[in-house]
Amino acid sequence: MSHIDSLYATGLRMTRDPRDAEDLVQDTMLTAYRFFHRFEPGTNCKAWLFKILTNTFINKYRKKVREREVRDVIDQEEMPSLMSEDVAAASKDPEGTMFAALLPDEVKRALEAVPHDYRLAVVLCDLEEFSYKEIADIMDCPVGTVMSRLHRGRRLLQKTLRDYAVREGIVKAADVIEFPGPKREEKKS
Repeated sequence: MSHIDSLYATGLRMTRDPRDAEDLVQDTMLTAYRFFHRFEPGTNCKAWLFKILTNTFINKYRKKVREREVRDVIDQEEMPSLMSEDVAAASKDPEGTMFAALLPDEVKRALEAVPHDYRLAVVLCDLEEFSYKEIADIMDCPVGTVMSRLHRGRRLLQKTLRDYAVREGIVKAADVIEFPGPKREEKKS
């Protein structure tokens, strides 16, 4: 139970919906309880729970999110809302509204723009502080793949947030690393 908050935070980043994150964590804990006899004492319980969380998300929630998005579009077309769009969105997701207020939109958009596998690796390493080996177990891939995904995910975030970091005074313009564009072949005359 001591890992519930970390599981929920990661579940929220995966599902992008508080209710789905709660369901994901609940399903994770139920699965962990059902298969607790398979847990090896002396190993990392948190990593074991995150492995279950990730597998549950992959197997179940990606499909549900797609189905839910289609239903939401259909529901919106059928019934006009009396509330403004901002109020309606805030009433459906008060935690997300609060989270969005704390995290600048530019940072939130940058994190959401990172492809899922890279984003998950960055979240597990930089926010949840798992080791590379633990992340490899959770994501069911080799450690080298984890390192590659972390590097690419961080680089995508760094590239996307470069101007924001300078503008906010997080880094000095002189300290910003320039990312080379694709190599171009010079035309010979």
